[in-house]
Amino acid sequence: MSVEITFHELVKKYGQNTVIPKLDLKIRKGEFFTLLGPSGCGKTTLLRMVAGFNSIEGGTISFNDRVINDLDAGKRNIGMVFQNYAVFPHLTVAGNVRFGLDNRRVSKAEAQKRVEEVLKVVKIDNLKDRLPQNMSGGQQQRIALARAIVIEPDVLLMDEPLSNLDAKLRVEMRDVIKELQHKVGITTIYVTHDQEEAMAVSDRIAVMKDGVIQQVGRPRSIYHRPANIFVATFIGSSNIIHGRLLRGDFGYRIQIGEYVNPIEGIEEQKVKDEAVLVSIRPEDFVISKDQSGLKGRVISSVFLGNSTRYDIELETGDVVMLMEESTETDHLIPDSKVYLKVKTEKINVYDREGNVNYSKGVVSDLE
Repeated sequence: MSVEITFHELVKKYGQNTVIPKLDLKIRKGEFFTLLGPSGCGKTTLLRMVAGFNSIEGGTISFNDRVINDLDAGKRNIGMVFQNYAVFPHLTVAGNVRFGLDNRRVSKAEAQKRVEEVLKVVKIDNLKDRLPQNMSGGQQQRIALARAIVIEPDVLLMDEPLSNLDAKLRVEMRDVIKELQHKVGITTIYVTHDQEEAMAVSDRIAVMKDGVIQQVGRPRSIYHRPANIFVATFIGSSNIIHGRLLRGDFGYRIQIGEYVNPIEGIEEQKVKDEAVLVSIRPEDFVISKDQSGLKGRVISSVFLGNSTRYDIELETGDVVMLMEESTETDHLIPDSKVYLKVKTEKINVYDREGNVNYSKGVVSDLE
């Protein structure tokens, strides 16, 4: 059975150092929820608090309506998957998966049935009698997944489970994990620093910095309308440029250097002054064909197959990255003069400190 997980004013301290200050969050039943952020931001600390491995200095964690702060880790009915797999080399695949059931004194017949079922789910039933020592990283990760879910936990915790795999296998295994989680429907908390991985598997994401949740939302929402500059630059690539937000009789215009263009979707009640920071994704620049827009000079270009990345110095002195679909013939060489236009419906406009997004559609869905 899945549970709803509620964090209420949760505090974690190490001595006098507060690493998580009064965190509030709700994770829905059966949800695949990801904690995303740089190393040291508190995401693994939070995961370990849920598991019962770290103490709680304030606030509560609840499974449904039951506060679990003082509940022994072994009684929380949690499955865990770590980055180092932790498979037992002397046990067969089936033996590894059955380990948690044996500890819970599940009957041999029931244990065998559940092991066979879960091995089919993770697609390694043909390997059940083999020892794991000569298996690939992906196969060992499937063993760890099977062992975690065979005990029918209320919550599945995953801490950087793909970080030891090569790039191709990471993509394969994240698809396996997403498919598996949706099939079994266990409430899952997934920890990673890999933004692409988080967007690929998650129902919702919480972006963390210094123990504080910066934004919670669905992957598309966070990517297109990041709440602040930290989220904008951590989720995907983004160019941050100084500009001005000009109010006129017919709405707002955005000014960057000599370039001025109308912009819609600004929440007027949020706007404090004209000076702003503008966040522009590399794909939201367009190379102009009519020599109008932001003047710039190509510094470098990198061919990436289906796209080409250009680094361009603007007349303002800013250096920006632009991504353009590759063609067989069109290619800008260094020192080429270019004019750039901006897809203003996609850019984000922030106050001068980068803490408030003036654009409409920003959400932080803590529940």
